[in-house]
Amino acid sequence: MSAAGGTRAIVAALSANLAIAVAKFVAFAFSGSSSMLAEGVHSLADSGNQVLLLIGGRKARRAADSEHPFGYGRERYVFGFLVSIVLFTLGGVFALYEGYEKVRHPHPVDDWYWPVGVLLFAMAAEGYSFRTAVGEARHSKGAQSWVGYVRTAKAPELPVVLLEDAGALIGLVLALFGVGLAVLTHNGVWDGVGTLCIGALLVAIAVVLATETKSLLLGESAGPQALERIRAALVDGESVRRVIHMRTLHLGPEELLVAAKIAVPADATGAGITAAIDRAEARVRAAEPMARVIYLEPDLYDPARDSETTDSGAAHGGTTDGGTTDGGASAL
Repeated sequence: MSAAGGTRAIVAALSANLAIAVAKFVAFAFSGSSSMLAEGVHSLADSGNQVLLLIGGRKARRAADSEHPFGYGRERYVFGFLVSIVLFTLGGVFALYEGYEKVRHPHPVDDWYWPVGVLLFAMAAEGYSFRTAVGEARHSKGAQSWVGYVRTAKAPELPVVLLEDAGALIGLVLALFGVGLAVLTHNGVWDGVGTLCIGALLVAIAVVLATETKSLLLGESAGPQALERIRAALVDGESVRRVIHMRTLHLGPEELLVAAKIAVPADATGAGITAAIDRAEARVRAAEPMARVIYLEPDLYDPARDSETTDSGAAHGGTTDGGTTDGGASAL
């Protein structure tokens, strides 16, 4: 996913949510519907979330310095995690509280045409935002399912916007359901029930976002396809015979660190090894442009010490070398 594509989706979502929030609060003022109040706070929280994502993207573009030699790419993950917290506290918990109070102390919905009209307008606006996010995500989703894309995407912006917009559309349906039943039955309890459903939905989305973003914050390896491209590019069969161990780490959505111990011929000279490492780095960057930081350690392959199991497990970060921690990775 390009940063520009994520920014377009965020701006579209922000524009839609600001307009929808104003409309929902106006509808609440005229109708007294708790569903509309919960949805207004939901849209306001979403607007704040999109502002946080834009701030995170801007901060992530700062150049590396002595204090942060690998740059600030993970700022996008930090702000993505903050989004999940805001969505949980400001959106979900507030809606649960408001729904509980409305169920305990129900009152009929006044001027029902205000909330219904605003909900229909909001559906159209959220649909536009969601369609924009889906269009931008298709460029990077490939053949993955949408669930798989949200779980494996390294850039947080589009998954966040996709989940927020999908949740917003479902929330609008729930709000329309609550308001509609409250009007038809003249029982405001249904308005509170709709609000409780909205709160539960927002909490569930916030938990999913927090879980996925936490994994990115902890540090994820490259995806399986990128790992295969990097491993294949390192080996040329002559100056680099095989990859003994390899570690990868996302420094940001579009920046990858690669650390590997490579097997070189036993009779290779110092100058030959240096040239082989330079060529291997060039091949890796050509095969995987996200590989910005590459550390290679030359070594001789010893089957008794270096096992294939170690190499294949390196992508998951939990490997050992002959019963001890991989010395190549720690020396890099």
